[in-house]
Amino acid sequence: QVQLVESGGGLVQAGGSLRLSCVVSGLDYFPIGWFRQAPGKEREGVSCINDSDGLTYYSDSVKGRFTISRDDAKNTVYLQMNNLEVNDTGIYYCATKPGQHSCLNWRTNYDSWGQGTQVTVSS
Repeated sequence: QVQLVESGGGLVQAGGSLRLSCVVSGLDYFPIGWFRQAPGKEREGVSCINDSDGLTYYSDSVKGRFTISRDDAKNTVYLQMNNLEVNDTGIYYCATKPGQHSCLNWRTNYDSWGQGTQVTVSS
């Protein structure tokens, strides 16, 4: 059974940092996408990392501030978020597509999701 569990969210002031973790079980290989959803807004793909070669992708809104990485020994993918802004507030989810190695069509095709972790950035 595929399971994704996020952690690391919290309340932080603008300009601060948080590191989110996504622990994956039930898969031998997996790309991971991080998504977020703010109240009243559509879900947004934030970042993705391939399984096979570690290639990474970022949305323009977080490029240069967020870094995605993975520790395969721990079956964990991280999202380091620096210089946080109020607009970064939302529930952050990690997701994957079982059987896939890459971030191909990650914003639309990923169908295994974690429960989410709340990130709140205050001004």
